[in-house]
Amino acid sequence: MPEKSLNKDELLEKIDSLSSQDHEKILLTFKHSLTSEYAAFLNTCAHCGLCADSCHYYLTDKDPKSSPAYKLKQISKVFNSSFDLVGKRFPALVGAEKLSNKLIKEWVDTLFGRCSLCGRCTINCTMGINIPYLIRAARGALASVGIVPLGLQSTVNTAVNKGNNMGILKEDWLETVEWLEEELQQDVQNPEAKLPLDKLGARILYTINPREAMFFPLSITAAGKVFYAAKESWTFSSENYDVTNYGLYNGDDEAAGLLSSRLIDTMHALDCRELILAECGHGYNSNRWEAPEWLNRNYGNEVKSILQLIAGYIRDDRIKLDPSKNSEVVTLHDPCNLVRLGGLVEEQRFILRHCVDNFVEMTPNREKNYCCGGGGGQLSKTRFSERRIQAGRLKAEQIKATGAKIVATPCHNCIDQLMELNKHYKLDIEIKTVTEIVADALIISA
Repeated sequence: MPEKSLNKDELLEKIDSLSSQDHEKILLTFKHSLTSEYAAFLNTCAHCGLCADSCHYYLTDKDPKSSPAYKLKQISKVFNSSFDLVGKRFPALVGAEKLSNKLIKEWVDTLFGRCSLCGRCTINCTMGINIPYLIRAARGALASVGIVPLGLQSTVNTAVNKGNNMGILKEDWLETVEWLEEELQQDVQNPEAKLPLDKLGARILYTINPREAMFFPLSITAAGKVFYAAKESWTFSSENYDVTNYGLYNGDDEAAGLLSSRLIDTMHALDCRELILAECGHGYNSNRWEAPEWLNRNYGNEVKSILQLIAGYIRDDRIKLDPSKNSEVVTLHDPCNLVRLGGLVEEQRFILRHCVDNFVEMTPNREKNYCCGGGGGQLSKTRFSERRIQAGRLKAEQIKATGAKIVATPCHNCIDQLMELNKHYKLDIEIKTVTEIVADALIISA
């Protein structure tokens, strides 16, 4: 969401007003987020430079502040000053520096403004340092005293207070489902086709990115068409349907846990066996992997991406596809949270090979892909938008090199960023979800 009332100068003024008690809260919040392993990571950097050569920010601006090692140093020098014996007594020996409002401004610029939490630095780190985890923990420490770029924080607040990150009213959501159901019935030529709501005992509960309801309704009808073709037992929830979780990005575990718990509780309340997540990179990472840690409990049910579900349909011959219906050259952008951080790598490739005529890979791809620049909450932080577009240049160059006319990506954050890159770098491409491409290739039985 755009930052409407808090510009950069006002944020700096807010930082300038922080008290010593606020500093103490930041430090304690950060300390409590660390195990001994992560605390050790803060002083493990070998200064080899491989992380810089892995970071799309550094590779496009060559600013030392964009190097992941620099970002890590901004955190470690504060930790050493407060919690390390040598750092307390001999700060110069370990580069320790006490937390100050000046340093907090540096944290905001580097940790929020030069990082999408994509994780590419970690897979190339010779010491295996989980830099994104430490940056997220430091973000969470700042969030404990309200120091978060407004666009990011307001997205979390809207989701917490209104049930979804777009603030869609229940009656508007129900009306949207109703007219999309009519569209589906016309598409499959069957007046009995449904987009069910609150169906008790359905096999799966399907969640969406609310931006689909607001701006990309074809994504919803595409999923409905696939479910119809597969004769799936499924349902939407009239209340809790938001797969996104920007608590992952501002570092607020309490808010993040609350948002994920709503989906899990709704799955149980509707007596569904599986929670199926729409194409959303950070939504998959949050709800599949991170939420059990935030909530400290086992779900008791399966949580999967719709990609896993569709791949299963193809393997089990539950849907029929005609690749010739997608004749343009198609390439695939790998969302960082889905692939590198989420471990879902081959399903989308398996699907595309069954529903397009000509699929080409970007280079590099899979877990070595470059971030498009839209992750880490960057799309919500307008103060860093110019930096975000510049950091996306590597992805634009990758796309151009494939010669593809269609870019498939299973993530709406990535779609939004790629749409901006498409315009800025004049890529002349069409951007679709994988489910939309599958729906285009479906052969619907009478």
